[in-house]
Amino acid sequence: MRFVVRTLSELCVTAGTLIVLFVVYVLYWTGIRADSAMDDELGRLQDRWSTGPVAGAAGTAGAARAADPAAASRSYRDGESFAVMYIPRLGAGWAKPVLHGTGTELLKKGLGHYERTARLGGKGNFAVAGHRRTYGDPFKDLPELRPGDAVVLTDGTTWFTYRVDAAPHRTRPDDIGVIDPVPAGSGFRGPGRYLTLTTCEPEWGHSHRLIVWAHLDATSPVTEGRPKALAG
Repeated sequence: MRFVVRTLSELCVTAGTLIVLFVVYVLYWTGIRADSAMDDELGRLQDRWSTGPVAGAAGTAGAARAADPAAASRSYRDGESFAVMYIPRLGAGWAKPVLHGTGTELLKKGLGHYERTARLGGKGNFAVAGHRRTYGDPFKDLPELRPGDAVVLTDGTTWFTYRVDAAPHRTRPDDIGVIDPVPAGSGFRGPGRYLTLTTCEPEWGHSHRLIVWAHLDATSPVTEGRPKALAG
């Protein structure tokens, strides 16, 4: 009997230790690795942009961007970062790389641009996904966004300032209409230049999705300095 009790006790201690280690892994280690991966992506973007015009830009950068900031966007490559997102409401130092695609491994390195949605600043819906928890918790505080808040992105040549239109919206994972060119349920009544942010809901689950919609409010060349939304 003592042997059975001792064995069960040892099993409970072992199980408890494994649970603690798993929690540490989920809460801390994935975050450390993700933060490092995102820093690497941000560094690659800065290195790329510092060498001159964004590689792969189509057309003549000056006139094309003046007419339509998205017209001279570079061709996005699967798994490659192409922009940086800033959300002032989430902190002065909040800056995350945006990569093309939404694969599991890719979302460990930053935010993911949904394939077949609009290009940054372009007509239609530029849709982006990010983890709510684990892997750096990039969208942990997404519920704090309010109408009028700025979401600012840059592709190295242009600043794109979007403005949030409504409080975060809760929906089902299969509600893919939220990333349509005119996103379903957003209240937008016709074609435009929109931004959709998506993450898991609830905070520690994935039974639903949390959605934030915004519209393009302003653009400016990076040569003019940071936009007003990032000032201060």
